[in-house]
Amino acid sequence: MAEQMTGAEMVIRALTDQGVEHIFGYPGGAALPIYDAMFQQDKLQHILVRHEQGATHMAEGYARSTGKVGVVLVTSGPGATNAVTGLTDALLDSIPLVCITAQVPTSLIGSDAFQECDTVGITRSCTKHNYLVKSVADLPRVLHEAFHIARSGRPGPVLVDIPKDVQFALGTYLGADEIGASRHKSYRPPSSGDAGAIAQAVELMLKAERPIFYTGGGVINSGPDASEKLRELADLTGFPVTSTLMGLGAFPGSNPQWMGMLGMHGTYEANMAMHDCDLMICIGARFDDRITGRIDAFSPDSVKIHVDIDPSSVGKNVRVDLPIIGDCGLVLEEMIRLWRTRTNQPRTEAIKPWWDEIGSWRARNSLGYRNSDTTIKPQFAVQRLHAATKGHDVYITTEVGQHQMWAAQHFPFEMPNRWMTSGGLGTMGYGLPAAVGVQVAHPDALVIDIAGEASVQMTMQELSTAIQYRLPIKVFILNNERMGMVRQWQDLLHGGRYAHSYSESLPDFVKLAEAYGAKGIRCSDPKLLDAAIAEMIAYDGPVLFDCLVEKHENCLPMIPSGKPHNEMILPDFAEDIGAVIDEKGRQLV
Repeated sequence: MAEQMTGAEMVIRALTDQGVEHIFGYPGGAALPIYDAMFQQDKLQHILVRHEQGATHMAEGYARSTGKVGVVLVTSGPGATNAVTGLTDALLDSIPLVCITAQVPTSLIGSDAFQECDTVGITRSCTKHNYLVKSVADLPRVLHEAFHIARSGRPGPVLVDIPKDVQFALGTYLGADEIGASRHKSYRPPSSGDAGAIAQAVELMLKAERPIFYTGGGVINSGPDASEKLRELADLTGFPVTSTLMGLGAFPGSNPQWMGMLGMHGTYEANMAMHDCDLMICIGARFDDRITGRIDAFSPDSVKIHVDIDPSSVGKNVRVDLPIIGDCGLVLEEMIRLWRTRTNQPRTEAIKPWWDEIGSWRARNSLGYRNSDTTIKPQFAVQRLHAATKGHDVYITTEVGQHQMWAAQHFPFEMPNRWMTSGGLGTMGYGLPAAVGVQVAHPDALVIDIAGEASVQMTMQELSTAIQYRLPIKVFILNNERMGMVRQWQDLLHGGRYAHSYSESLPDFVKLAEAYGAKGIRCSDPKLLDAAIAEMIAYDGPVLFDCLVEKHENCLPMIPSGKPHNEMILPDFAEDIGAVIDEKGRQLV
């Protein structure tokens, strides 16, 4: 039913009508009418952040762990510009967000008013769509449309900029159903995929001798059914499966068909299989440069099938032979149906030589490392953390750097929506606020941010948010006293010249935790690590765990910049830098 209310009240009503339960924000003068309207209701819980960037990452963690749209509310000027990093992060990783920004009154737009900026202009390139609402009559439609665009097709962030006078203005509110189909007419993304193309893909799969499923975050974004369909199709075909960083958890890490992560820090077997396959079935991934390595040498002899809901991603980086534009879950469902009508059996004997070759690559143990009785190796720390969390409903976030890659390599996931990391943008400082968002969404779950001591300091203030809302997040810092990934590249590419990759004034993380009102734990002895991790998990509140690890450990394996998949740096258990292995699995001197 149409109702008269202010623009600010419309914002709150539209959010509750869209099923929003939590919003992450920070008030300011231009946003106060909305905050006042929020104060007078009890359906929507506001989480007060300490910085607007933190709000966007919290909303990302919330969205990625639930499949819902994350919502952010910030004020004009610096409030909006502080949110830009998180919006860009969400755009590159296809995370559905609605970010509501306040704006100066319409009469002052363009006058360089206090805390004015061109929010729509600034965010045009880092949002899926954005709006400047100049009339209260347009506000209900825009708000409902924003949610539709954010969650439909390839998900992404949508920004709605609302001037202060529009928030005060009186108008008629209409619900999504009353607005009707008109809000959908300009945006109707594809869904089911072309039936003929899917049939052609299945025919190629039935003939392939060296096939591979290359999966990405699109499988997870499609919903839990898509992950189930991927598992079913892999079981039906018997094909090996690999994944991007964003796709971890869509296929179980314990499954024998799982080859591990692909790409720059992926496993030797996954990268060699990608290089040597004759059929690549890419599902919900976008051929990012961290996956492809050198483009002209990427999977040179394969027929490439690309399933993606975003037409702009097809052919953008890598030429494909058979594009299928559609929702991953629906396309997988049709592939399963067609496979069952043709054979209903895995191609076990036909691809046995392929699996034998993959087995020989696995035998290289590319994730191996030399352990220590006196120093905690970071890989060991992640493995012990994984062992300690078995039996828990655990969600992992990360910052960005070596610790992120070690987590991806050594913390296997069995389910989707349990792994939250910054993939496309590589945003240091993502993990701690993302963990807050995940914990808000899953108050009874175990939520751990696997962090680096450099990254975590970028948004450390959000620990205060966790304290205020009694959110028992655990921040597990792999502290090597270096910007580890920067130092590693300086080792490999810049002659060991460590230009500004070392901080001489790290905080005492235990004291810092206590200053915030959290628990601090420190461990440097591998023999005491299990007990310290158990203490962290058992504590009913936020924890900063300062895990002092080997300072010079490199994150291997690694495809060097500008190299193809079959020229990797692997650990040789003699030198930290490792050995370069050629396409026949031989060590290059």
